Amino acid sequence: MLVYALSPAAYPYLAPIRWLEHPSLQWIGVAFVIFSLVWTIIAQAQMGEAWRIGIDTEHRTPLVQKGIFCISRNPIYIGVVITLSGLFLIIPNALTLLILIVDLVLIGVQVRLEEEHVGEMYPREYAEYCQHVRRWL
Repeated sequence: MLVYALSPAAYPYLAPIRWLEHPSLQWIGVAFVIFSLVWTIIAQAQMGEAWRIGIDTEHRTPLVQKGIFCISRNPIYIGVVITLSGLFLIIPNALTLLILIVDLVLIGVQVRLEEEHVGEMYPREYAEYCQHVRRWL
């Protein structure tokens, strides 16, 4: 976004995907970004004291299963993916597409690592939770 905003002449070097540069898609992208911001704030608030960045092996946090966590085990990661999808729709180019793809791969890895960790902390409770709530949506 900085390249696009600060140096429009350099934007062609990011390999824009011109057929996706349409105002209606850009507005959909803006709506995605706004929605995901609200979604992520709500999910982080609902996590309360369980909110961590990364895997915390030193502290036992509560297993959050209420609110948005009733419909997804990973709502914050969903928010990140929606944000980056919105960014891609706003500024469709090779760089934003690459960032979205790399993010999807890395989030997939991180989610599996976190699920393994939470499964070890709460074997029975987490197994039951996984039976009722999907990983994504």
